Amino acid sequence: MKKVILAALFLAMVAPAGRSAERLVVGVTPFPHHDIMKVAQPLMAEAGYELVIRDFTDYVQPNMALAEGQLFANFFQHIPYFDNMNEERRLGLAWIAKVHIEPLGLYSRKITSLDQLKDGDSISVPNDPTNEARALRLLEQNGIIKLNDGELVTVRDITDNPKNITFREIDAAQLPRTLDDVTASVINTNFAGEAGLNPARDAIVMEGKDSPYVNIVAIRKRDEKSAAAEALRRAVNSPEVKAYIETELVPRGIVPAF
Repeated sequence: MKKVILAALFLAMVAPAGRSAERLVVGVTPFPHHDIMKVAQPLMAEAGYELVIRDFTDYVQPNMALAEGQLFANFFQHIPYFDNMNEERRLGLAWIAKVHIEPLGLYSRKITSLDQLKDGDSISVPNDPTNEARALRLLEQNGIIKLNDGELVTVRDITDNPKNITFREIDAAQLPRTLDDVTASVINTNFAGEAGLNPARDAIVMEGKDSPYVNIVAIRKRDEKSAAAEALRRAVNSPEVKAYIETELVPRGIVPAF
């Protein structure tokens, strides 16, 4: 009987260690979201979760895949974009953690300052609603144009364009490729980084640190209170992730938001 009891106690002790980790698939865009999630990956393993990172190259599919249950979470978007798409498409999503800010910047291979802009020059901007509005507001703040009031402004809301700038609305991921075809381009920091551009070094003008466009981790509302969601929130807001952002990404213009 004593041997049976000892055997039972041994099995009780080793069973949890032998239990397979819960698999969680998180959708990300390549930079810096993939890199940040890689830092969180071993922290999730310590919490008992196998974090699988799935890359996307656009701003629509990660939310659709999340809503359809192909992902447990995603990490690629800022709050205004999330709010707009979540409401417009009734996706039933929620966000659980603020992680970082990627300041939007104006880049060029033809000019080095705004006073070099000439009459009739061209600027490319993102074509999705929130990032286009964000880009145009950056240009307005720097005296290039004036806009109507409102959140989701587009080029049709320009009320004053003293240098007759021509605007090209392009998919955000493709903007770096337009630099040879336009005078300048307003590019998201992640796509600028992928193209070898350093915001701190290469941006002619850039959003300030008070930007409301904080990048977040999103999940489905029904998973918001789950243990897995809490583990993911702790991992992406961990000292390890903050140290990585401050050491590796702040020099590239990306700042922590927690």
